[in-house]
Amino acid sequence: METELYNIFGNHFEQPLLEEIRSVGKLVEYPAGEMLMDIGNYVRSMPLLLSGAIKILREDDEGDELLLYYLEQGETCSVTMACCLGQTKSEIRAITETEAKMIMVPVQKMEEWLAKYRGWRNYVFDSYHSRLNELMQTVDSIAFKNLDQRLVDYLVKKSEVTNDKYIRSTHQEIAYDLHTSRVVVSRLLKKLEKMQKLILHRNYIELIDL
Repeated sequence: METELYNIFGNHFEQPLLEEIRSVGKLVEYPAGEMLMDIGNYVRSMPLLLSGAIKILREDDEGDELLLYYLEQGETCSVTMACCLGQTKSEIRAITETEAKMIMVPVQKMEEWLAKYRGWRNYVFDSYHSRLNELMQTVDSIAFKNLDQRLVDYLVKKSEVTNDKYIRSTHQEIAYDLHTSRVVVSRLLKKLEKMQKLILHRNYIELIDL
């Protein structure tokens, strides 16, 4: 843990803060597809992502999901921070997109470090700023882009975070993330295949020219 912590967060945090994280943090690893947090749960610790990717989802009143953004190496979830500081229940669902390794930091340390370390304050504010920008992009995408372009953006981003040109999600899983129907996703994927942008295989999608 120590080597990864220093390599990834050494430029963000002061040496004493790194030592505190190493002392109180808990190293955990999860396989792809693991639910880390669900809507309605209380948050007891905050993740600092060392490797892998986590997708953050929102749920509507009917139980349908919408992908908000991904967390990648060196990042944390500002929504989780807000829940920690406000001691409120989670309003998001977090699921590992790939195998993931992270350090879980106890909630009680967050406020202490905000007052104690400039590096932590900057990291928290930068995280809020990044997540806000991503949420605005999600809203803009829903409001101003047609579903064709949203699907392309989704596939490109998923390929980036998994570092893989093969998308191993089912059409139904993609539909859940985009808050639409499987029939619509399948039709649009067929359209992209005819445009020679991708190839549809039985259990995966191969990206060619998106």
